[in-house]
Formats: sequence, C-alpha cells, structure tokens
Amino acid sequence: MSVSLSTHVLDVERGRPASGVHVELYRGDDSVAAADTDGDGRISPLATDIEPGPYRLVFAPHSPFFRRVELELALEDGHYHVPLLVSSYACTTCRGS
Repeated sequence: MSVSLSTHVLDVERGRPASGVHVELYRGDDSVAAADTDGDGRISPLATDIEPGPYRLVFAPHSPFFRRVELELALEDGHYHVPLLVSSYACTTCRGS
C-alpha cells in the first residue's frame, strides 16, 4: 500500500494563493517531508510512497494571529489533497480531491 499527499494554501483575505508558506509532514515526532508553497500556493507532491497511518500536517501561515496550524490525519492507501484557506484571523481546511 502506498500513500501520497499534496496541499495548497489560499489567502482568502487577499483573494490569492499564499506563496512561501512552510509546510511539514510528521509521523510521530519524525519529519518525513517539508517544503514551501510555490507561487501558486501549492506543494504537489509534498510526500509520495509513504506508509499508511497517522500523520501531522503542519502549516506556518503568514498571519498576525496564526503561527502554526496543525492537522492530525489518518492516511490510508491512495492520494490525499489537503488545502488550507487562511486569512488574518480565520482558517479552514477540508479533504480535497
């Protein structure tokens, strides 16, 4: 079984992609992948060929309030896309396609 993960960050306050956002993927305390979003706010892929299981996806958005947005994910076989929509004082996410 194999898992892959991609993400993108959208600055909904300004209506544009959020470039240069640092994103890390952890399994337990071990960092398994890290990258910064590109000019389109994307990291595709962030990780490929990782094992199924629990992971933490950590974003460091450019926000005066949020310093760190951390999601705990249960990844099974297949590809996952997890976007983050962020503004100065709000954020939301979902399992994308």
